[in-house]
Amino acid sequence: MKLADSHCHLNYKGLGERQDEILANARGAGVVAMLNIATRESEWDAVVGTAERERDVWATVGIHPHEADKHPDIDTAKLVERAGHPRVVGIGESGLDYYYEHSDRERQKSSFRSHLAACRETQLPIVVHTRDAEEDTAEILSDEMGKGAFPGVIHCFTASADFARKALDLGMYISISGIVTFKNARDLQETAATLPIDRLLIETDAPFLAPVPHRGKTGEPAFVADTCRFLAELRGEDPDMLAERTRENFHRLFAKTTA
Repeated sequence: MKLADSHCHLNYKGLGERQDEILANARGAGVVAMLNIATRESEWDAVVGTAERERDVWATVGIHPHEADKHPDIDTAKLVERAGHPRVVGIGESGLDYYYEHSDRERQKSSFRSHLAACRETQLPIVVHTRDAEEDTAEILSDEMGKGAFPGVIHCFTASADFARKALDLGMYISISGIVTFKNARDLQETAATLPIDRLLIETDAPFLAPVPHRGKTGEPAFVADTCRFLAELRGEDPDMLAERTRENFHRLFAKTTA
């Protein structure tokens, strides 16, 4: 089984201080590609630095919606400039989070649009975070897509089947995390079972959201194998096939990883 973890935070506390061990665990579990995600400007250098050192790790640059208020100076031009690095293959994560509302909603929207404009200019994928903000997320994606197409993925998908259809109609990919293995995730399981295999990715969001049978532990990219096996059973598919297809999808979406 050869897997891609399409979303992890290798420099976060819990992983960063034992990064060599975490990477060895991932490789031992069959993970051959990892995308190290940025959430604030202060971590960009470290996130990209890991990707520079490790051939199977790539990076994004971006501002999480929780951090939007703290980064009013991060505009499209700055994102485009940093996205020119050869190991930066995507922009984000960015989006809207109305659950915690750590940043003003209008500031979140403005930041999100700046990220999408950078994606349109660079043609790098947007990594979208959305929580309790389906309507506004779909509206902004559709509006910005109307100005010129760009690729992207809805990361750690937990939204409705209706939102999934809207995202797919816009050409987006959908990434499933370990949440799908949780007992109370019945709605997500129903949606995940029907997603088209050519738009499907798998992720850990490590160090968060460790899947069953690792719940309560610090998440790590190695656990993407458990999510893959669960998802394959849910969909009635062979785990090795699902691993291969989602890995192929990862490299198709994040095309710069094949350069």
